[in-house]
Amino acid sequence: MDLAQQAPVIGSAVLPLREYLLTGLTATVVTFLLTGPVRVLAVRLGAVAWPRGRDVHSTPTPRWGGLAMLGGVLAGVLLAYQLPALRLAFDYSDEVVGALVAVVVLGAVGVLDDRFELDAITKLAGQTTAAGVLVLAGVQWVTFWIPWGGGGTGISGSFLILGETQGVLLTVVLTVALINAMNFVDGLDGLAAGIGLIAASATALFAIGLVKANGNDPGAYSPALLAVVLAGACLGFLPHNFNPARIFMGDSGSMLIGLMLAAATTTASGRILPDADTSATDVIALFAPLLAGAAVVFVPLLDLLMAVVRRTRKGMSPFSPDKMHLHHRLLEIGHSHRRAVLLIYLWAGVLAYGAVALALIADPFVVLWAVGIGLLVAVLASAVPRLRAPR
Repeated sequence: MDLAQQAPVIGSAVLPLREYLLTGLTATVVTFLLTGPVRVLAVRLGAVAWPRGRDVHSTPTPRWGGLAMLGGVLAGVLLAYQLPALRLAFDYSDEVVGALVAVVVLGAVGVLDDRFELDAITKLAGQTTAAGVLVLAGVQWVTFWIPWGGGGTGISGSFLILGETQGVLLTVVLTVALINAMNFVDGLDGLAAGIGLIAASATALFAIGLVKANGNDPGAYSPALLAVVLAGACLGFLPHNFNPARIFMGDSGSMLIGLMLAAATTTASGRILPDADTSATDVIALFAPLLAGAAVVFVPLLDLLMAVVRRTRKGMSPFSPDKMHLHHRLLEIGHSHRRAVLLIYLWAGVLAYGAVALALIADPFVVLWAVGIGLLVAVLASAVPRLRAPR
């Protein structure tokens, strides 16, 4: 049976939710089991984070947790290749395979950095190379819809079609920015793993919604598969990494999260096309790849932007380390280590799941009210130490 015969059969069946769940659980279990041996290996080979002035931890802690996460991601994807429905994701495009190759390339750079502390230029070269691999595999921004220029009545818009050079440049820039954003936010035990779990699970929900919106078309399977296995890997690593951490994911882990989030959100772009009957809710759905992508990484990207501005104003390199990240500020105002991490989880969760809910739920006003309440709770919870401070 060829692909043309297989697609209607799969499209008429229920969504492959069990297969997605199975691949995610596989990534979770494999990551959890591999983390212990990787920790021993890191200690023996000297991949250990020694406390520095800007660090929060006070005891030497092994790195290379990203190796265990990579093992979990590979296991989940290999299992998906053996399953009847998700196997079609590999037949319809090279997106998943390209993402895996890029992750392995960047993982090698991260492993070397965790052991030998590479300079910023070398890491940037590795990140750009990995982003280039994504582009070669077809993971690239090509076109997206904008709500003006259509010339019609009511909700009308047009396509903004990127040239080849523009699409490549935009994809590489966004990918490198997301990789560094996740790298910057990795400053407290369990922080990057938890934000990665929230971002990946929110992206997975949105991508599965796209599969449904596309009539269970196997051509839309890739974004959800990438997001699900990433969420599973983060979940499997989190028990080892939550305060007090027994192992750090290192750059090999934080960069893996950023790269796979970029791959998942980029492959999800352009899956829904507008027509004459496009409604207000559909417009939100059209923007959802950008909206969800921005929301799930709002906290790390905001932290990255603030760090670049702060360091540039002082005449420092944007990559120069300091102790002024968002998580450091939460500690300074009186939050404990765990509470600071949980607060950032709350902020990230409200924004990420709120953005996805806007695309999947018919009544946007209900979602906006819920997000508003969630943000109010997050603000009050963040301000608790100052509210309790004696006047």
